Amino acid sequence: MAGIASPSPRVFFYVQHLLGIGHLARASRIAQALADDAFDVTMVTGGTPVPGFPGPRIRHVELPPMAAGDAGFSGLVDLTGTPVDDAFKDRRRDLLLAVFREARPDVVIIEAFPFGRRQVRFELMPLLEAIASRAAPPIVLSSVRDILQQRRKPGRDEESVALASAHFDGIFVHGDPSFARLEDSFPLAGQIADRLLYTGLVAARPQAPAAERFDILVSAGGGAVGAALNAAAIAAARALPPTLRWCLVAGPNLPQPAFEAVLLAAPDNVVVERFRADFPGLLSGARLSVSQSGYNTVCDVLRAGCRAVYVPFTAGGETEQAARAERLRQMGLATVVGERSLTPQTLTEAIATTLDRPRPPPPPLDLDGARTTARLLRALLAGTPVATLASETAVRR
Repeated sequence: MAGIASPSPRVFFYVQHLLGIGHLARASRIAQALADDAFDVTMVTGGTPVPGFPGPRIRHVELPPMAAGDAGFSGLVDLTGTPVDDAFKDRRRDLLLAVFREARPDVVIIEAFPFGRRQVRFELMPLLEAIASRAAPPIVLSSVRDILQQRRKPGRDEESVALASAHFDGIFVHGDPSFARLEDSFPLAGQIADRLLYTGLVAARPQAPAAERFDILVSAGGGAVGAALNAAAIAAARALPPTLRWCLVAGPNLPQPAFEAVLLAAPDNVVVERFRADFPGLLSGARLSVSQSGYNTVCDVLRAGCRAVYVPFTAGGETEQAARAERLRQMGLATVVGERSLTPQTLTEAIATTLDRPRPPPPPLDLDGARTTARLLRALLAGTPVATLASETAVRR
């Protein structure tokens, strides 16, 4: 791999969020760290637009947006809920390839694929073919979280390994190997071990507590699948002492009728918001976080160091959040309420019990994954072999 001496290497970063906003949020944090390190970043997104993402100093190109048709990711729909057709896919593919040709990147980062996002093979395989056809192809990297969704269909893991081996120079694994290793959720990880670059968890930078303080901060991620958590939290707020001050962040993707229902149901001691850009700062000042256990929320909670109650999202056979929450419970960093066990009573009891516990100690985990990603990318561009970096990052730094 030849070294690239440019002080501002061009990075082409593709991310497609389909249900929540977790993939977009993590990718945006990484993109901002790259921009801070003088990378010239173009981010291409294709999901429901979310205000504030990907953030400043990032060239942002939006493909015609689409989303998952349901929580099981069984189909793709446009923003009106209409299933996407071949013409829609062709428009996206052609725009993606045009942006790639214009960007002339030194590095291409593709979020999730080939370990996820099979739904967008129609545009990603042509992109990978276009990359390979260049006289001097860019470095190609996959960007994945530390715990993957476990596959139910035979052959999927083998297909992911084949694609990774054929088209990708390396895989950024955004996790601390002392907390979770890729092989814990992806059994064939050993076949590509010399390409796995552990970055640490991608948490927000430390933030001072926000001016507005709350005892309990409830968040439902993007909000598309948070209705049950919102309802149980409102009931818990009514059952617990009214002196407790709550903030419920319902999520930008919660349908408007459901959001209005939360507003009407909330008692006077509960502030209801759709989205808070200062969410990490709110966590820093909160006594307790109540949330699902998605990657970004967990990273924010760990960084803030507040008590936590997690209700993992498990609909549609999802396994990732439950695996993460159980690890945190075993470390003494969380109380867990199973999604199937979620009722106003179980959540009220979990909140009351967790509030009485001491604030947890700082977690023994690497939370600086965004800046480490930039550092590793600099090393790759300077010509350091991927296998060398993989060996260095395979153990906790």
